[in-house]
Amino acid sequence: MKGKVSIYRKALADDFFRLHPMLQKRYAFDNPVFQASGTMHRISGGPKCLLPLFRLGARRKFVFPESGTDISFTIVNSSFTNSAGGEQVHWERKFSFPKKIRYFNALMSLDEQRMVVKDYLGEPPLFYSDLQFTVLDGGAMRIQSLNQRLILGRIEIPLPKLLQGLATVVESYDEVRRVFQIHVYVKNPLIGKVLSYEGEFIPDA
Repeated sequence: MKGKVSIYRKALADDFFRLHPMLQKRYAFDNPVFQASGTMHRISGGPKCLLPLFRLGARRKFVFPESGTDISFTIVNSSFTNSAGGEQVHWERKFSFPKKIRYFNALMSLDEQRMVVKDYLGEPPLFYSDLQFTVLDGGAMRIQSLNQRLILGRIEIPLPKLLQGLATVVESYDEVRRVFQIHVYVKNPLIGKVLSYEGEFIPDA
């Protein structure tokens, strides 16, 4: 990936250089693979009425029904060029619960006309979301979901706001402890919290 500009750097434009240097290194993808391990201090889901959705999501490496504390976590981001010549980044997030291993996977690319990151969630994809990336004071990165669609095979159905799971993600770097920190909160306008997790990770040697 040397010499190429990552989708995240393109999406943030000049603001990319306001990120903490460790986040710049992480999201520049000068190396095509980023791997890290850590712990999610707390993972919690939403109301029981969402259990059928969580069970379906778990089969598609998307959302899952488990909650817990101090859950082992690994992340692998792999950047590659697709057959059309565009960059895509595969996200594998693995949560090792005591009795189950769950995933929260996605495939991202850049819409260069709208300058938003396209996020296909699940394998095969179950949901689609536009993502907006911004830089916070102190060099942290915030990711927010925008328009979303339900994916049924080759059909993508736009979802009204009342049926969307609106995500806010904040990723930062703690210089003292030398760890990446992540906070994720997904909510629905009608029922409130759908999923949240927070924790930390360090790159693998």
